[in-house]
Amino acid sequence: MQIELSPEREAQLNEYAQRHGQAPADALDEVLADALEWERQDYVESVEAIREGYEDFLAGRSQPFGEAFEELRVKHGFPR
Repeated sequence: MQIELSPEREAQLNEYAQRHGQAPADALDEVLADALEWERQDYVESVEAIREGYEDFLAGRSQPFGEAFEELRVKHGFPR
């Protein structure tokens, strides 16, 4: 398989590989593996959080929107 990179991305890859003492192909493989693992884990965690939230909602463990929003506003210092 041939993958074409933009000149800018190729320069970034070469710089990254050089900093890490790797061949560009090895560096690309490592970075891509890390990115794909991060994306997979993020997906799994998101699905689980949605599932738990839905179960809480069905069980009546929920909070009115106004209260939840006010807590977030205070926590993060948002203006009214």
